[in-house]
Amino acid sequence: MYFAALLARTEDGWEASDTELDDVESLSDLTDLAREASEADTVLVLIEQEDAWFGVVRVDGEEDPRIYVSDAAAAARSSYGEILLTDELLGRDPGDDDADLDSLDLDGTEDGEPDNGNDSDDDEDEIVSADAVSHSPVGDRAILADLGVSEKELLSLDEGDALSTIADALGAAEVLETVR
Repeated sequence: MYFAALLARTEDGWEASDTELDDVESLSDLTDLAREASEADTVLVLIEQEDAWFGVVRVDGEEDPRIYVSDAAAAARSSYGEILLTDELLGRDPGDDDADLDSLDLDGTEDGEPDNGNDSDDDEDEIVSADAVSHSPVGDRAILADLGVSEKELLSLDEGDALSTIADALGAAEVLETVR
């Protein structure tokens, strides 16, 4: 089960709105959604998958979005998490998620023909590729520091109640609960 909300920082405090991510296919789409949702200079997109991972995307005006994801491997198994896990965030060169020539089977056989090679090497390569993303946090750990949530506090949050804790620290707990 997913939950996504926008928190917009206005002169009068924080405003919250729930948001549908069904039409969001990229980080660019998500950033545009945040900018269109509010005239505020700072908009936070809060996303969580129950007890698995949470993410925060911060959009400040026309600047590039800042991203934090609590568990990269868990988020990588999620369609919404994949939106946040950019190559830059994961420390990869753009396009590394596509099959590269070194990982393709170019032994000259056609599909269905015997390989006559050792299949265990191929299996090991697949296992390594699947585990390439670690279960550690990724992104801007100081994303909320100027708003009252230090890097240390952000890293210590439990996935189950992280968004509520963040909203409470921002003084936005009541407005977030109205859209939950």
